[in-house]
Amino acid sequence: MARPLEFYSEPLPGVDPSELQGKLIVIEGPDAVGRSTQIARLRGWLQQKGHAVMDTGMARSALAAKGIRQAKQGNTLGPLTMTLFYTTDFADQLENQIIPALRAGFVVLTDRYFFSIMARGTARGADPKWIEQVVANIALVPHAVYYLRAEVPDLVSRVLIGRGAFDYWESGMDMRFGKDMYESFVHYQGRILRALDRMAKQYGFQVIDAGRPPDRIFLELQAGISRLFAGSSPA
Repeated sequence: MARPLEFYSEPLPGVDPSELQGKLIVIEGPDAVGRSTQIARLRGWLQQKGHAVMDTGMARSALAAKGIRQAKQGNTLGPLTMTLFYTTDFADQLENQIIPALRAGFVVLTDRYFFSIMARGTARGADPKWIEQVVANIALVPHAVYYLRAEVPDLVSRVLIGRGAFDYWESGMDMRFGKDMYESFVHYQGRILRALDRMAKQYGFQVIDAGRPPDRIFLELQAGISRLFAGSSPA
């Protein structure tokens, strides 16, 4: 049986955590690790089980998503501006999408959480304590955080096989971590992994070896999430 939801710090004004009857499940991990694939499969599986499901992720808020996309097209975002932009996106989604869905009893599957905002900011040289104070103070404690972890060479293979090219931002090219996209991707994603590894211990992530076939990863996620619903019925 899952524990009641609570905030990391003081509850947001007007939000009573005891009214949030849904489940908040986070899938974390670096770029190209397969989070979106697993979330799509989990959504279908949970719906078949009779649960109402909402899935969300970074840069999907009504307030900030369009601005983030436009700014990234011009490659004009500085590290601090990027962190604040994504923090605004997270806060808007939390207040206007995640909390209402939880209040209605939905299972909320989120493709990354504020942990990725912290990891990206830290990788770009920001003070992790500052980011934590800005973002974590408004956040709900998830029922579970599943950290899909793969080594950088695996991520490189997935990018080359799945997409055929590296993404400017996923390679950290705004910070020029290497002489080309490949080298920058390797260094930047290594920084992301080190930041997430530290948070895995601090926040109690459940680490899943994402270097295995997707079906085996899905089975492990199913087993973990099933335990959250033990003894309860769909909303």
